[in-house]
Amino acid sequence: MTRIFETPASHLRHFKQSLKTKSLISSSTDEPQLIDSLWRLYILDPNSDIVNRWNYVFLITCLISLFIDPLYFYIPYVSENACMATDDEAATQITVYRTLTDVFYFLHILMKFRTAFVAPSSRVFGRGELVMDAKEIAIRYLKTDLIVDFTAALPLPQIVIKYVIPAAKRNGSGHSKSTLALIVLIQYVPRLFVIFPLNQQIIKTTGFIAKTAWAGAAYNLLLFMLASHVAGASWYVASIGRQYSCWSNECKKERDAVPPCVPDFLDCTSDTDTYVRDYWRNSTQVLVKCDAINDEDSGFKFGIFADAFTNEVASSTFMEKYLYCLWWGLRNLSSYGQNLNTSTYIGETLFSISICIIGLVLFAQLIGNMQTYLQSMTVKIEEWRIRKRDIEEWMRHRQLPEDLQERVRRFDQCKWLATRGVNEEDILQSLPLDLRRQIQRHLCLKLVRRVPFFAQMDDQLLDAICERLVSSLSIKGTYVVREGDPVNEMLFIIRGQLESSTTNGGRSGFFNSITLRPGDFCGEELLTWALVPNSTQLPSSTRTVRTLSEVEAFALRAEDLKFFAVQFKRLHSKKLQHAFRYYSQQWRTWGACLIQAAWRRYRKKKMETELALQESYYYNQDPNNEGNYDYDQNYEAFEDVGLEQPLVGSAHSSQQLGATILAKRFATNTRRGIEQKVQMTDSSSSLKMPKLFKPDEPDFSAE
Repeated sequence: MTRIFETPASHLRHFKQSLKTKSLISSSTDEPQLIDSLWRLYILDPNSDIVNRWNYVFLITCLISLFIDPLYFYIPYVSENACMATDDEAATQITVYRTLTDVFYFLHILMKFRTAFVAPSSRVFGRGELVMDAKEIAIRYLKTDLIVDFTAALPLPQIVIKYVIPAAKRNGSGHSKSTLALIVLIQYVPRLFVIFPLNQQIIKTTGFIAKTAWAGAAYNLLLFMLASHVAGASWYVASIGRQYSCWSNECKKERDAVPPCVPDFLDCTSDTDTYVRDYWRNSTQVLVKCDAINDEDSGFKFGIFADAFTNEVASSTFMEKYLYCLWWGLRNLSSYGQNLNTSTYIGETLFSISICIIGLVLFAQLIGNMQTYLQSMTVKIEEWRIRKRDIEEWMRHRQLPEDLQERVRRFDQCKWLATRGVNEEDILQSLPLDLRRQIQRHLCLKLVRRVPFFAQMDDQLLDAICERLVSSLSIKGTYVVREGDPVNEMLFIIRGQLESSTTNGGRSGFFNSITLRPGDFCGEELLTWALVPNSTQLPSSTRTVRTLSEVEAFALRAEDLKFFAVQFKRLHSKKLQHAFRYYSQQWRTWGACLIQAAWRRYRKKKMETELALQESYYYNQDPNNEGNYDYDQNYEAFEDVGLEQPLVGSAHSSQQLGATILAKRFATNTRRGIEQKVQMTDSSSSLKMPKLFKPDEPDFSAE
């Protein structure tokens, strides 16, 4: 039942639609009608996982398509026979890849027809209400984004290569290459407009494009590389056009020459006789006047396009000219076109101006975005460095001793290693209560179960304890609490060691010290205080607790323990009472001292008995001791030494009477020796055992 209420609303919508689908399947028998009905029923939530994943997939597809389209510019090239040719093999491969990306554009159009939208009138409060009606979704899409999406999805370059260019060649037109370039550039604009709202939609839904800082920096660098790719391809196709323009102008001047210049001579794919073309090429001045290498001798100025011919880029292989043009775009966009030597040709000047402006904007955006992403990786480190510098200045200003300064530095370092500068309490407090409970349970439950005292509790009480546990960090040599100070929290050790010692209120001759390890706890006086009704004043600590190493622990505060004592009657059980006594260091110390006191009393009595026997032996060896026999007095003496009273009238009465007389005198000497021994014992510090009061027993009984 809990899972149903925790399920997101989008999943419930899909569940409702699935119920409709099942009822529709059971009532429909016609397959085309069934498919149409399913299509009409299935509406996607714009914030659902499937839509988010599709947006990421389509974004990658759009970037690939923006990379593929400029590759059409590399199809024309200058042949060794001084004519224009096309790379048909490269054109075929580019067209195949372009067609695959076009499929994703059409799928994106279908997705938007089946994706709900938030009604603008419902955005007054909260996220707004989703419009799930297919008809309203279609009308809204037709009025807004359909034209741009459909224009971007049209296979215009394929149509130009398949139909327009062959028709232009048959009609003798020499503008087929420029037509293809123009179509690609025109369709490039709507494809760019498709990416911008897609970026905004992803950021609106998930909050980011890239999950990590490195991925964000790589994404911005990829966009800059894409712009450089487009600039380099445009420069290459403009260079080819500039060469063809020079040839056409010079060819018009030689129409009346012998042999005359025919425009078909400039196209390597024309049906012109090879012999005639070779004869014209050997006798014409067109090639000399349009030679970019000898730009000073010719009257035609190539300007920024001369590198395409002086470096033989126009006649190189596809990969060679692509890499050179990419480098040309990167160099000039990053330097804002400062290396461009332009001519007075208007088109060339406008192209250089656009390179300068676009390079300035894109490079500034690249540097800004990458700096933002990379700084986000080190922002916590920088904050910690600034805080560390402030602490150093403050300690120098207050002239703290060197040992205190070292402890402050060590604590700051340990806290950084444990939290990396993240305030966990602020993060948890900003979350809903149920989510905060689940996170605390995930973080603390396994560690809490390692404490034997907590292992005796049920899951409900453990969940409540995990919810209120606070992490605690202490460096070596820190006094967690001193004997006699108020106890305000109960500490449960996770890592490290502590020394817990007591002098029983400062009494001389008493000292008890133990080592607390992972799984132990201290501050148990607070639990006794919490179980006492109407207790207000915090209890005093009976022990001094000092860290022996770096310690990580969980702390339960006084108010939280009071809450547990009031809300959970399970805390009053006898089982927890025995567990508390067993693992409590205070109770262990009291029990150990009680056993030691009993053992010392036993040893004292045993020593008295042994002393009495030794004195009796010495008395029997002394013949001058005489006296009368007092039966009652010697009866007490026999009881003191643990001997039985002799029987009167027995067969050995004479011997027993003598033993009785000796026992009387032995008892007298024994009492005298005991008094002297007691005085010696009281004056000896080795046998002195101060009284250790029994700890206050918690009221574990249910109220």
